[in-house]
Amino acid sequence: MARKNKWQSELTQARSRLEEWRKTAEAEGNDEEAESATGDTSKLGSEDSESAKAKAPEDDKPLSDAELARLENEVQRLEGEAKTLRGNVNMGAIAEYRTREKEYLERVKELDEASLARDTARAQCDDLKKKRLVEFMHGFSIISLKLKEIYQLITLGGDAELELVDSLDPFSEGVVFSVRPPKKSWKNISNLSGGEKTLSSLSLVFALHAFRGAPIYVMDEIDAALDFKNVSIVANYIKERTKNAQFLIISLRNNMFELADRLVGVYKTNNATKSVTINPDRVAMRSGIALVDESKAAPRNEAKQSARKVTVLGERDENMQVQDQQ
Repeated sequence: MARKNKWQSELTQARSRLEEWRKTAEAEGNDEEAESATGDTSKLGSEDSESAKAKAPEDDKPLSDAELARLENEVQRLEGEAKTLRGNVNMGAIAEYRTREKEYLERVKELDEASLARDTARAQCDDLKKKRLVEFMHGFSIISLKLKEIYQLITLGGDAELELVDSLDPFSEGVVFSVRPPKKSWKNISNLSGGEKTLSSLSLVFALHAFRGAPIYVMDEIDAALDFKNVSIVANYIKERTKNAQFLIISLRNNMFELADRLVGVYKTNNATKSVTINPDRVAMRSGIALVDESKAAPRNEAKQSARKVTVLGERDENMQVQDQQ
């Protein structure tokens, strides 16, 4: 468009200059004819005419035929280019521009809506991350204190510690579990013996239970690597400190299952697996052995019975009899 305007401007200027030169040439021709017809002029007029001619600019000199031909060729060339440009002009460009502008505004509106939705989702995500961090740090502090307390109780003098690998971003690297068994130095849990690992793991499980306990736990031979003393400590802890949950423990240690509220024995005879369910309190009463002072014991209601700790593979009815041999 700018190129077209430039050519039109040059064409107009060339035409105006050509017209001025033609008028100047015609005027000078007429003056010469008038002077030859009269043959007489005043001296003052001659001087004025000569001074005027002397002062006339060089641009007013008549053009030669070659210059006129060149200018006419230039005008024809510019007119041809202008005609070519007029033929190449897309008259539907304005309508197409308006259509494109409308589409552009629609896309801008969609972009603004998407940006708003993104910002809203990002704000919600940030709020959830902050809430997750606050909840985690709250639970982590409680579990750390409970872990220290329970480990000292189980090991009779040891110490345990939970530490964040990255305190600024606790979810990136996790935690480190370090313990100090009685009369020993601090160690990572991976460097402990089997029994020490068992006590450390159980301490963590009990700490988690103290923070937010589950209704039931299943443990498979957790006392296999423990000595008699530590088995009794763990069994009594489960018996006394976790009355709000039910524990199903698979064990071969008598000082573990003798504290159970229910016993389920599994055995095999004649290539057949059999089981027997025993209520230790009722068996003791029938045998004349008072394991529990019933007169002082508080009556058990149904809610307490549903939360009893057991050392079983599966709980059966109290009146279940020993299965007949198959």
